[in-house]
Formats: sequence, C-alpha cells, structure tokens
Amino acid sequence: MKIAVCISQVPDTTTKVKIGSDGKSIDPSGVTFIINPYDEFAVEEALKLKEKQGGETFVLTLGKDSAKEVIRKAYAMGIEKGLLIKSETELDSYAVARNLADVLKDINADIILCGKQSIDFDNNQVGSLLAEMLGLPSISVVVGLTVEGNKVRAEREVEGGKEVVESTLPVVICAQRGLNEPRYPNLKGIMQAKSKPIEEKQPAYTQNKIEILSMSLPKPKPKGKIVGTDLSAVPELVRLLREEAKVI
Repeated sequence: MKIAVCISQVPDTTTKVKIGSDGKSIDPSGVTFIINPYDEFAVEEALKLKEKQGGETFVLTLGKDSAKEVIRKAYAMGIEKGLLIKSETELDSYAVARNLADVLKDINADIILCGKQSIDFDNNQVGSLLAEMLGLPSISVVVGLTVEGNKVRAEREVEGGKEVVESTLPVVICAQRGLNEPRYPNLKGIMQAKSKPIEEKQPAYTQNKIEILSMSLPKPKPKGKIVGTDLSAVPELVRLLREEAKVI
C-alpha cells in the first residue's frame, strides 16, 4: 500500500503574532513554526496503516526551505520519504492543492491523508480541492478510519453527531482531532531524521486565485465588569446585558 500525507508548516498557537510591514502578512521574526496539528493526526494514521497493512509512506509539503523542519518531524515519527515543493512566495489554497496534485498524480497513492484544515488560514479547502483535481472521492472531518482490502469505512463528525460512510481506494481522507493520538518521536527517530534526504522540486503552478488586501489583528477584548456579588446585582446585570452587550 502506498500512503501519502500532505502536511503544512504553521505558526505555533502560543506565538504572539505581529503584522508585517507590508500589512498583508505576519512578521516571521520571533515566530516558532510547527507542523499543523491536524496534519499530525494524518501522519499518525498513515503510520498506523503501514504497521497494520505494510507498504510505504510518503510526506509532502509546499513552502520555503524552513518547511523542511516539518518533514523532519514526520521522519522522526516514522515516515520514510519526503518531498518539499519549494516556493518563496505565499500561495493560496487552490495553488497549493494544484501543486500537491501535480506530484501525487505520479505517485499513485492508495490513500492520501491530510489534516481537515490548517490552523493559520483556516480555509478548510486543500483536501477537497486536491481530491477534485485528482478525480478521487474524499471524506472530511474523519474521527475513525478502517481500511480492509479495497474498502474504506470512515466515521466523521457532522452537526449534532457522527455519521459512518464507506468508499473504495484510492481516496482522500481529511483528519479531525480524535482520530488518534499522535506518537512522540523517540531519540533514535529524531537523530535519523536529521540526516535523511528530502527531495525538492519547484512549483509547477504559481498563479493565485485570491489576493490578500490587508491583514489586521482582532480588537482587544474590553475589560470585565463586576456589578455585584449577591442577588441584588441581578437586575443591573440584566440591564447591562440588554442595553450594553445587547445579547438579550
């Protein structure tokens, strides 16, 4: 079985983000970058499938040279091969999916895994676009996955509950939190990942469909207000909720 995983490099959620001087991007100075957390679930699921059914695992990402670090994280977890589509410019979801599809069509993977979305832009588009470009079925927000022979059975989150769907290989799976618990790389894996080769190629498609016009930080939250400490404060609280907060 050939198992491919698409991953991305994103700012750590604990990083204090600043807007860059161009007003259209973040200032990378002082920012810690990590593998997209949803993609970690995809990497772990790929490793679990390999351990159960055998085969080879392959990870790919698009980004600057620094994106090699997330490939090495996947190597340390147990992924065998990796490829970086090296782009110095920021590409939108369509262009990213187009370049990933360009590589994946030659790999002929039996199953392609990715996170349901990246935590930076939160577009939730690449997995579905990728499946469409490759002419494959896709299943999103997957929290349970079983592959037996050519049959795929996935449990996915829906509004108010879960649903179970079936498909056949090849298929694109978009992982949701709860699918598994990503393993911690051991020391041996970390050391081996440092010297493991990473293939590079240039993007075949660099035309964005959208343009970022401006970027701004959200307004700071207003300070809290204490209106009292006993039941006598209830009327004033109700008034403030109605007249100031306008939530009732």
